[in-house]
Amino acid sequence: MSRKHGRAKRQKNKLQALDYLSEDNVVIDFHSSPHNDLYCPSRKQQTPPAKQIKPIQAKNKAQDLFMSAIKTHTLIFGLGPAGTGKSYCTAAMAAQALIAGGVDSIIFTRPAVETGNSMGFLPGKLDEKFDPYFSAFKSCLISNAGKGVIECAIKNGNITVEPLAYMRGKTYNRAFVVLDEAQNCTPDEMKMFMTRIGKDSTVVINGDLSQKDIRCYSGLHDAITRTHAVKGIYVHEFDYEDIVRSDIVKDIIMCYDDSEQKMQEYRTAGSNRM
Repeated sequence: MSRKHGRAKRQKNKLQALDYLSEDNVVIDFHSSPHNDLYCPSRKQQTPPAKQIKPIQAKNKAQDLFMSAIKTHTLIFGLGPAGTGKSYCTAAMAAQALIAGGVDSIIFTRPAVETGNSMGFLPGKLDEKFDPYFSAFKSCLISNAGKGVIECAIKNGNITVEPLAYMRGKTYNRAFVVLDEAQNCTPDEMKMFMTRIGKDSTVVINGDLSQKDIRCYSGLHDAITRTHAVKGIYVHEFDYEDIVRSDIVKDIIMCYDDSEQKMQEYRTAGSNRM
């Protein structure tokens, strides 16, 4: 073997021993960078100007309290109507924790329950089948950390998507785990998920009990009732005034919830008359 060839082989082995190696053979070390401007450079441009990502800013007091709870608790429940920023705030804190080195990975999961009629069989591998459920949360991650950072993290396995049904028997250490649409979990699924929590991890469970798509008793409601007083667990409730998506969304949600409440009162009154 020539001296030049041996030197090149040793250099290649050294690069392969480092973490966070992209397919372009560029090392991306999330834990050593002091900035949020990490990216996967292309072969055409190895040193593009860094894009500074603005840190997350809470849009109201409710979001500020929610993000503060994520920093100080192990298991956080985020409850409330659509448009309050539950997923957005969670994604921001998850991306921040990964880049700062507080965790080694972000794990996203949710019950594979669809709203309304089922789409039926989805072609492709397991991660491709689950991608429609992950796309909204992925968009939130990109908004807070940049597309390059998130794509590199997914490519390197630092961000993974796991179906809830496949989590039994696993333990998550030094991970930021997110369970979305938790109102569609059964009590057994919720118990299984919460008992996966390992050391140095943060777990956020988000859901809206008014948007339950399963007929049985919601595991989210059951979990809160059972565990709200456990040390390290925090339950945060958003309200109508915390909706930041748009004013019209707030009005629409209030119309639907008001109608459902009146219908429930009508049914209760009818049963009392019988």
